[in-house]
Parts: sequence; structure tokens; C-alpha cells
Amino acid sequence: MPPTSLAPASDDPIALTRRWLERAVIGLNLCPFAKAVYVKQQVRFVLSDASTPEALLEQLAEELVLLRDTPAEQIDTTLIVHPDVLQDFLDYNDFLDNADAAVEALDLHGILQVASFHPQYQFAGTAADDIGNYTNRAPYPTLHLLREDSVERAVAAFPDADVIVERNLQTLETLGLEGWKRAVGERDS
Repeated sequence: MPPTSLAPASDDPIALTRRWLERAVIGLNLCPFAKAVYVKQQVRFVLSDASTPEALLEQLAEELVLLRDTPAEQIDTTLIVHPDVLQDFLDYNDFLDNADAAVEALDLHGILQVASFHPQYQFAGTAADDIGNYTNRAPYPTLHLLREDSVERAVAAFPDADVIVERNLQTLETLGLEGWKRAVGERDS
């Protein structure tokens, strides 16, 4: 069974998340839209100290409002890394309904959205060790706040956005688990 984290808990979660973003998301081109905002330093990294889902939900609401109120040129997207809460993927997956409800409650539907990454990420209908799950596996549980208009512009600028998922799966299948570990600098636990 694959390890559940990219590194020991003693490492800096933000540094490891940055490394994952640089090596996996950008380096393997899993998201062709990520490089531009990263290079322009428009990605906000937040290390959550939440230890309960309720505290994380409060912080999520604060970050949604901050992103809404900040020009995209300053912060285009936010990654909330929360190493101390929702470490179990099923609990995390259940929490995503609360995240979507927070977007609705703040009247941000159609303006902001929440995407998800987790060390144990598993798409419905796949085995836990399916290499395709690694497209959404990050070193720590992470909520990704995105601007809908930025997503729409990025997709419109990409010739065939539907190909991204297929290409990612091919990339990961070619790499395999050992290749993934080398690419992202993962250490065996």
C-alpha cells in the first residue's frame, strides 16, 4: 500500500506543499494553469492551526472572504494546508459538503469554488492504490480556493481542456508509483 504522506510530520507543511506544487502540479504539468499564478506569486499559502472541523470551517470562511475582497492580481488562489484535522480521507470527503455550504452561505457560488487535495485521495470507483488518485494527492489535507472567473479564463485559453484528465492519467501510468516518488522527491516512510 502506498504511503499516506509525502513526508514525515516533522517537516514544514507549507514547504512540502510548495515542493509538491512545483514538482508534481507544475513539474509534471498536472495543471497547466498553475504555473502562471505561481510564478506571479499570486498563490496564497495558509497553514491552518485548526484541530477540529469546526475551526477549519471558520478559517475557510475567513479565507473565502479574504480572497473575494482581494484583487486577483494580488491573490488569485489560496491553498489552506491543514495537517492537524481531517487526516482521514472519508472524514475529509464528508467535510467538503460543509465547504460547499460555506461558499453558498457567503453568497459566493459562481464566484469562488473549493477544490480538494489529500494524501489518501481516492476517486469513487477506484482502488486505494490506483495511480490515478495521485493527481489529487498532496502532502497534507489541503483546501484549494479558486476564483471561478480565473478557472473559466484558463479553460477558455486551453485548446482542449478535457484532454487534461486523460493526459494526467497517462503521465501517472507511465511514471508508476516509484516514478511518482522520484518526481516529487517523496521519501519512503
